[in-house]
Amino acid sequence: MYYVITFLVRIAMHIWFNLRIEGRENIPKGKAFVYASNHRSYADPVLVVLGGRGKFSFMAKSELFEKPLFAWLIRSLGAFPVERGKGDTAAIERAIDNVKNGTNLLIFPEGTRSTDGRVGRGKTGVGLIAARAGADVIPVGINFEGKLHFRSRILVRIGAPIEASRLAVAGELTDRELLRTLKRDVIPPIMDGIRALVDEPAATAPAEKEEEA
Repeated sequence: MYYVITFLVRIAMHIWFNLRIEGRENIPKGKAFVYASNHRSYADPVLVVLGGRGKFSFMAKSELFEKPLFAWLIRSLGAFPVERGKGDTAAIERAIDNVKNGTNLLIFPEGTRSTDGRVGRGKTGVGLIAARAGADVIPVGINFEGKLHFRSRILVRIGAPIEASRLAVAGELTDRELLRTLKRDVIPPIMDGIRALVDEPAATAPAEKEEEA
């Protein structure tokens, strides 16, 4: 059922959008990965699934499961609910178990959608998931201009894997040491990998003040 639905969704997405995927050759076959992507729209999980290989799972905020038809669709694509802002440890453990059991895990390290197309800071909680999953991380960059609409041009870039050994976290750490390790050793290589695949808009220079007469 999963592959039937992804096949139908792939056709629909290519009809609705001008969609191009680059870099699938960077994904080794025969193993599961953590896919880490920038976050631009509600379509992002589908775009990453279409760009990747194999089955996926990903966390989605519980509100998205309130509409039965949409809930069925995203569950069919591997989504499971998480209570945002409540420290949903059960969802985190499920996410980690899924990738350890051979299912790709999709994460959005920024934790929220970007409103200006720029890649924001990675969240420590998502960094912990990536570190504890023990799998290589594949960075993904989703690129489009403005808001999505019919025949929007979308470019999904898939980067080379970041080895799990670069993201490993020692077991015996205090909470403060763990937080520092995540910020220093885990999040930067993931976010740098994503940022290299995203065509960020140029920074806007502040307007110069007119001199008073």
